Amino acid sequence: MTRPTGLVRWVRLRVGRPDQGRAIVEFVFLGVLLLVPLIYLVMSLAVLQAAAYSATTAAREAGRAFTTAPAESQGMPRARAAAQVAFEDFGFLPEETSVAITCDGSPCLRPDARVSVTTSIRVRLPYLPAFLGDAVPAAIPVSATHVATVGRFGGS
Repeated sequence: MTRPTGLVRWVRLRVGRPDQGRAIVEFVFLGVLLLVPLIYLVMSLAVLQAAAYSATTAAREAGRAFTTAPAESQGMPRARAAAQVAFEDFGFLPEETSVAITCDGSPCLRPDARVSVTTSIRVRLPYLPAFLGDAVPAAIPVSATHVATVGRFGGS
C-alpha cells in the first residue's frame, strides 16, 4: 500500500476536518439574513392588497350612496360617509384617503346618468424608518374607479 503524497494529505486534512458546530451558526445567520426581507415583503404586500380591496369597496359604495341620494346636494356627503366606512373597515385613516366624483352631464342625478367615483389611498409602508424616506418611497398611492348609473326613474 502506498502512502499519500503531501498534496493529497493536505487536501484530506482540509476537506475531511470535522465540522465542529459551525454549520448551525451559518444556517441561523443565513436563515435570518434571508427570512427578514421575505417577511417584510409579505407584510408590505398584505398592506397594499388591503388598500386595493378598500379602495374598490369604497368606490363602489360611494357610487351607490351618491346615485341613490334624494337630492344632488345630499349625494356628496352620503358618498364620502359611505367611502369612509369602507376605508375604516380596513384600518385606513381619513387623512390618507380621498374621494372624487364626476358626472357625465348636468344634473348628476338625472335618469340613466353615469357617475364616476374615484377613491385614492396613500399607503405608508410598514416599519419604514424616517431616514430612508428620501431613498425609498415611503407611501404608495392606490386608487380605484367605479362607474355607477342612476336609476331609470331618478335618484331614488
